[in-house]
Amino acid sequence: MSSYQCSMPKAYEPGEAEKKWYPIWEDRGYFHGKPNPDKKPYSIVIPPPNVTGILHLGHILNNTLQDILIRWRKMQGYETCWFPGTDHAGIATEGKGERTLRESGQPGRDELGREAFIQKVWDWREQYGGTIIRQLRRLGTACDWERERFTMDEGLSEAVKKVFVSLYEKGYIYRGQRMINWCPVAKTALSDEEVIYKEVPGKFYHYKYPLSDGSGALVIATTRPETMFGDTAVAVHPDDERYKALIGKTIDLPLTDRKIPIIADEHADPEKGTGCVKITPAHDPNDFEVGQRHGLDMLKIMNDDASMSLACGADFAGLDRFEARRKVVEKLEELGLMVQIEEITHSVGFSERADVPIETMISSQWFVNMKELAKPAIEAVKNGDIKFYPERWAKTYFHWMENIQDWCISRQIWWGHRIPAWYNDKTGETYVGMDAPESEGPWRQEVDVLDTWFSSWLWPFSVQGWPENTDTLEYFYPTSDLVTGPDIIFFWVARMIMAGYEFKGALPFKNVYFTSIIRDERGRKLSKSLGNSPDPLDVIDQYGTDALRFSIIYIAPVGMDIRYSNEKCELGRNFANKLWNACRFRMMQGEVTRSFRDLKGIDVEQLTPDEKWIISWVNETVKVVNESLEGFKFHFAAHQLYELVWNNVCDWYIESAKDKLYGTEAEKQQTLAVLDFVLFKILRLLHPFMPFVTEELAHQMGFLTEDESIMLESFPAELKNKNIPSIMEDDPDLLDMVEAKFQLVRAGRNLRAAYDIPPAAKVKFYIKAVSSSIVDFLKSEESSMKRLMNADELEISTVDFDSSTHGHAPSQLVNAGNIFLPLDGLIDIEEELKKLNNQKKQLEGWIKGSRSKLENEKFLSKAPEDVVAAAREHLEELEQKFERVTKLITALQ
Repeated sequence: MSSYQCSMPKAYEPGEAEKKWYPIWEDRGYFHGKPNPDKKPYSIVIPPPNVTGILHLGHILNNTLQDILIRWRKMQGYETCWFPGTDHAGIATEGKGERTLRESGQPGRDELGREAFIQKVWDWREQYGGTIIRQLRRLGTACDWERERFTMDEGLSEAVKKVFVSLYEKGYIYRGQRMINWCPVAKTALSDEEVIYKEVPGKFYHYKYPLSDGSGALVIATTRPETMFGDTAVAVHPDDERYKALIGKTIDLPLTDRKIPIIADEHADPEKGTGCVKITPAHDPNDFEVGQRHGLDMLKIMNDDASMSLACGADFAGLDRFEARRKVVEKLEELGLMVQIEEITHSVGFSERADVPIETMISSQWFVNMKELAKPAIEAVKNGDIKFYPERWAKTYFHWMENIQDWCISRQIWWGHRIPAWYNDKTGETYVGMDAPESEGPWRQEVDVLDTWFSSWLWPFSVQGWPENTDTLEYFYPTSDLVTGPDIIFFWVARMIMAGYEFKGALPFKNVYFTSIIRDERGRKLSKSLGNSPDPLDVIDQYGTDALRFSIIYIAPVGMDIRYSNEKCELGRNFANKLWNACRFRMMQGEVTRSFRDLKGIDVEQLTPDEKWIISWVNETVKVVNESLEGFKFHFAAHQLYELVWNNVCDWYIESAKDKLYGTEAEKQQTLAVLDFVLFKILRLLHPFMPFVTEELAHQMGFLTEDESIMLESFPAELKNKNIPSIMEDDPDLLDMVEAKFQLVRAGRNLRAAYDIPPAAKVKFYIKAVSSSIVDFLKSEESSMKRLMNADELEISTVDFDSSTHGHAPSQLVNAGNIFLPLDGLIDIEEELKKLNNQKKQLEGWIKGSRSKLENEKFLSKAPEDVVAAAREHLEELEQKFERVTKLITALQ
């Protein structure tokens, strides 16, 4: 251990530490995990960000949490591996490729053709696809970059093909005509989970379908009158007496020359509307089922871009669906068939990627029957083999899994895993296999690709080399924990669990932690369009990586949304600076002692009450942090660490210890030994949260040599050796008395501040203690108390305070007793009362005005929610201030 003089910079420069330490960690192989029979494995897989993506605050939160887990477990002695990678993101990346070509004036997708376009996307991926990976390094992530994977890597592509073939051979994968969700912008099918439902304004159109025999008309209602061209029946309930006589008759479908039957089906609800329902089997999932039951024609009336097809007739073919709706309504009104148009708000499905209303339509697609796959995945969560944090997400999981629908896995795009199916047009045969059929053709391969999630659901084992049985897979699978957002519980989490049991015969992970949703201060989701989504790299440049990491964990309670603003990162920056200043102060006192790891050489019996108190606090923090991380209560651990460092070490212990530092050499060395022990423990506790500043300080202070790293140090465990229990257990009353002493100091400071007594003014405090034992203890601590309160004199006794002797003296009651601050000679009592009464009068006026505003119904109904909340908060602050001023006046009267 080399001697170290205080050459520490006065201020922490996060940018310099970040540039220095990350390459060192990576070059030395600290992030790389490999099978080690002497250690327990701990592994996590990164939720692969889109290859087109750039870092946003959701990534910051998610990856900071994963990094905390990896660094913590590594320091606990596990062999750790964090498998990183990116997702090919079929629809998003194809769209990005098309836009890039268009913006650069190059030939587009259709002009280039499939192979040339795919090569262009690969070229784009090679050039720009690593952006988010580089950005994740800025965050300090301890990913095993030697194992980085991409969902279209050769190995992962082989895994995808093997799974497809396996499920096809088991009869789970099939191709059929089914009702699907269609995105008219991306021109591809979407799974149910890729449809986002929004409440939007719309119209309910009520109009007549004339009976073919001229005897009257049926009134139907719909929000999509343009779909009438695909109607092939009108349904009524078989028991509806109003229409029984009409079943089997026909109506003349307006704007067409077709007659369609009136059928009896229980899908029609006599209690809803007129009880008559138009049936459009090719464009509505319920109507599709009715159509199948009655053998109705499936008439598709829209093109891939949601324009109207030739089936709608010459007047409507080629029109956009919404323009067609306007024109249909106009024609029905001209014909006198429109009965009523009702303004409504209704739920409409939107394409998650393109943010346009989807169309439901009949289509030939590839599907996976999920029912059998779901059974072991449901049981795994029910019996606790897989645990969800927060637990409430299990209810959401079960609801979806127990009502699981077939998964539409084919997509009508080019970028992705092409479906390994071939068609023989001569024989009508379909062949599915790992490679193209060898028998005589002609064979043509399926043009569709697989849903992006079809590769992502294999991620926990495909990134480890499956289907090969690699050493890595044998050692690190199943992975330990998964950290992800609740928005992909169906897309990804549930499907990974199903895939794990189906292809590996085991769960893919043991615990799933669902992160919070990040919102702005007004409660809005972060988005570029609202201008409330800051670039995390700009935040890092301004505050430092550790500041952003610590701040976002500190404000992220389990299961609750985060209210974020850049200014909140000041908490993390100030915390890093506080830690730096504490360590710098320590180094100004001399070189590091040899007791920083374990207090060896220190006589426990000689420790002062303050030293025992701070060691006890460190030990409690060690316990709380480990328990919190075990239970995924990250923010609780962050709060405990903040309290320990900011309040207990910096504000109390170091300030109190200054008397000993300036005392005898023996007192100084003991104090430094305890401080070194405390600070080195804190740096190790904080390392998973704030990796850069802790590594830098461990070296600046001489705790570690140049070729050592805090990453490889052991994470603190609760102290249970022979000496330490005597600190915590033999004299618990002593620790309570230290707490009581600091309470008194805080109360004394508050009294000074309440009456604006300048820091330089020497004051006297009188303490009426609750017992003689407290008096004895406080007198033994008198020197440090006077320093902490900047007091010239302390009088400590069990005798009541005599105001006739000491004059006016406001007081505060705490556990140890009552502390009084005699004011005679410090302030002009009359002037102070005059000032306080003026403040009280002013506050009364403000409170009256604030209450009046909040009792105004017009203000409450028209003002934005955040403005009303701010007004309530302002009133509460005024009332609290009024209460404080009233108490100050009472103390002086």
